[in-house]
Amino acid sequence: MSTDAATIRQALRDNQEEPEGPARNARAERLLAGAEQSGDAALLVEALVHQLQVYNYSSEKDKMFVPFARLLRLWDERPGDFDPFMTHHLFWMFKWVSSSMVDQPHIPLAAIEKWQGEMERRYRLAGHSERAVRQGELEIARHLGDLERAGQAYTAWQAADRDRMANCHACELHEQGSWQALRGLDEEALTAWSPVLEGEHVCAHEPHAVLAASLLPLLRTGRAEQARAHHLRGYRMVRPMESMRYSVALHVEFCALTGNEPRALEILADRPAYFTDSGNPGSLMDFLTVTAVLMDRLTELGHGTQPVPGPAGTDWTAALLAAEARTQALALAARFDSRNGNGHVGAQVRERLARRPLLDRLPLGVRAVPLAAPSGAPAPAVRPAATGPAADLAGLLAEAHRLSDAGHPDAGAAWRAVAERAGEAGGEADALSAHDRASVEDHRAMSPSLPPAEAAEAFRTAARLYEEAGDRGEAVAAQARSAFLRSTEEGAADEALAEIAPLVELVRALHAEGVATGRQVSGVLVCRARAHQQRMFQAADEESTAAAVAALEQAAREVLAFAEPLLGRDEVATRVSEALGFLADVSAYRGDGPAAAELYGRAAAVVNAAQQPWYAVEYEARTARIAAQLDDHETAERAARKALEHGSTSLSAAGRARLHLILAEVLGATGRFDEATGHALDSAHWADEAGESATLGAHARHQLGGWLLRLGRAAEAAAVLEAVLPDLSAEEHGDGMVVQTLWWLGDGLSTLGEPRAAAEHWLRAADIARAWPEQHDHAMLAQLAGQALYRAELNQEAERAYERAGELWRALGDVPALARTLRVRAWIAIRDGLPGLGAARAFMTEAERECEGPLLRADLADTYRQTAELLAHACEGDPGEAADDPARLAYEEALGYVDRAAAAFDEAGPEHLDRRTAAGLMAAWLEADLGRADAALRRAAEVLAAYEGVPAGADGTVDARRSEVESVRGYVAGA
Repeated sequence: MSTDAATIRQALRDNQEEPEGPARNARAERLLAGAEQSGDAALLVEALVHQLQVYNYSSEKDKMFVPFARLLRLWDERPGDFDPFMTHHLFWMFKWVSSSMVDQPHIPLAAIEKWQGEMERRYRLAGHSERAVRQGELEIARHLGDLERAGQAYTAWQAADRDRMANCHACELHEQGSWQALRGLDEEALTAWSPVLEGEHVCAHEPHAVLAASLLPLLRTGRAEQARAHHLRGYRMVRPMESMRYSVALHVEFCALTGNEPRALEILADRPAYFTDSGNPGSLMDFLTVTAVLMDRLTELGHGTQPVPGPAGTDWTAALLAAEARTQALALAARFDSRNGNGHVGAQVRERLARRPLLDRLPLGVRAVPLAAPSGAPAPAVRPAATGPAADLAGLLAEAHRLSDAGHPDAGAAWRAVAERAGEAGGEADALSAHDRASVEDHRAMSPSLPPAEAAEAFRTAARLYEEAGDRGEAVAAQARSAFLRSTEEGAADEALAEIAPLVELVRALHAEGVATGRQVSGVLVCRARAHQQRMFQAADEESTAAAVAALEQAAREVLAFAEPLLGRDEVATRVSEALGFLADVSAYRGDGPAAAELYGRAAAVVNAAQQPWYAVEYEARTARIAAQLDDHETAERAARKALEHGSTSLSAAGRARLHLILAEVLGATGRFDEATGHALDSAHWADEAGESATLGAHARHQLGGWLLRLGRAAEAAAVLEAVLPDLSAEEHGDGMVVQTLWWLGDGLSTLGEPRAAAEHWLRAADIARAWPEQHDHAMLAQLAGQALYRAELNQEAERAYERAGELWRALGDVPALARTLRVRAWIAIRDGLPGLGAARAFMTEAERECEGPLLRADLADTYRQTAELLAHACEGDPGEAADDPARLAYEEALGYVDRAAAAFDEAGPEHLDRRTAAGLMAAWLEADLGRADAALRRAAEVLAAYEGVPAGADGTVDARRSEVESVRGYVAGA
């Protein structure tokens, strides 16, 4: 370890920028040892202050008390070793030490009160306000549950003057809101926090902590959307910060109470050390408490045997960890209560352990690994809701017939309930007629869970029973249904059609005799059309497919020819609807999207008119899909909304996901991003429910991230896009979608002030786009990466990215973009450790050459102006009086470039007036710095003259120019 003071000081500064955690703490300890060996008393103070800082922002807060006592002793013995900056730090850290003691149950309450009193005494002697002292007293009183003392401390805190020792505004507002929330005043808490949440006041740990604290108050006040946004934004902020276990616990609790248990498990898995880090027992108790809440919830939902993340060394299940976390949390609470002499902390923990979900489901927009199927939970009996479990067989039969006659999708469940009750009733089974037994078999065969072979046999059984019951028409229809099922077997469509052909002739004959109903005849005709559709699906080549399509069209038209005249007089609406759907399929196959959409719409209208909207759902969904492809947004939106409404009880999870996504995309295409994000969230949720997170869910989250970005909600967008990125691959989703996701994520991270991470994503996207035939996106991404790397002061990397972008712009013939890259490369060249002014001049000269064309005068002017700025920026010191003074020469040369810029802006046209006057003002400042007051004032007056006649307040740029003119005049007068 070096004992050189300068080396140690630089190492202390470098360590301050390292991530929180034991590694940073260990380096601080080694640097302290080096400072001790150096013999430099002031350096020792700096090293102790640094050690306190890193301990405070880590999981080892219990280590901060000893170095602080040592620092305080040094102050008492040798105050001269403390410069003003270190003196400020000493008194500032008194607050950290005093407030942190309440989280350490091994520190006696008397010692805490003594340190609080010592802080008050020393602040008073140093002339500091008591504001920070009273805030510290509030924290002690809150911890003890002494609300009377806490209220008095709060009042005194707010009444005291703010001074240099007061906590920052953001931290104070956090504490003010927390006090209101503790008193059950959620609205008042949220009001207090709003300046922090809106970015008016921030600090190193805010709004991180306030975002977490606001989650449950937002839910309790009915603002679930805002709570979701705060979770997405806030967890991204606290995730990399080891010291924020308390806030992480609040995010876990939020997820556990909003139906997001899988997300909560992923948060637990992010930092396994949180289960055992003991440096802050108070936050450990909070973390274990919410862990128990989550595990109890999982166990209650039937996931007690689910493997879960927990303390290392044990394979945890939810049930095991629930017991362990509860035991440890209560044990820690008991230690605090023993120290405090009351039961307040234990009561708080038990109240938290008893919390119940605030929402059954709140889609977050980020994917979490789904939970395994519940274990040990009995499957609910399937009974129609209208019958009730205690209904007798006669009641069940009546309900089954009613639902069958209505063509309701619950008819199958009703007939299953009849079969179960008949089987349970023993002798009562004889009450079922042959026709009823046929209906039971018929509907059993229609169950999607029954294998095709069993279903075909059930249809044949139903046919025999219908025949026995004297319903010959339904018997033929059941046989046709069995034949259709055979057509679904690979290569069996032709055989099935041969089997159906005589059934068609037979049912038509029965209808002529008055024995078969129109519904039964049309049912057989529909089965034939379905078999033709299967033949189309199974066709091996284009020719056979075209023949099958033509046959399907003919079969569908035969259904319509028979059934349409019977609409309103027989129960044939579903047959007509299905036939129209087949014709729509044919149109879609032939590429006639408008005709397909119109036919699907007609199919839906038929069953809606027959009061059977559940059958319309599929056609409305197809209408929405095709209309969206045709950019008929109005039709697509209307159809999607109807499908969601009509399928509210019958749609599968995957069907819901697709409809919500269609609707979201239509709304997004028409600029209604707020509503689009809601449907994208629902789409992602239902995709997860359907087990399609990585496919359909990825598409929904991709779109959601883009719309959130459009809405200016960059933090939420980044969280969603980061979560979806691992699911995306060029093979599954296409490289265009991968590039767009990376592009959007870079945009979001750049907005959030994370330029290095933004550059990484843009460069990944650029590497994919490198292989595309059209290279504009490649060039744009390389330039964006260069901009971000420039902002991050990663100069070598920025230079390479801009060089790459410039080569691409040159190849594309985009001279203005090429010139921009050259100008930025010039600025990079004069940064520390890089080639310098000579290289910068060369880049600017090259940019000038590129912009020589008559249509590029504005770009040339920008190059001249930036050359002037660069020359003035690069020189060291103010211009001297001597003619050969380097700074004076640089300013004179810069002035020449500004004049050339102004002339080029004039040539470029009046639309560049504002840029022309900006150059004029730059010239005025240069003249003033060169000591030429008259010239400076003349140039400033020319700027005013350019805007003569423009009233004040009419144009913000004009107002800004006039204000700067006054600044020039004031500067000249002062000089």
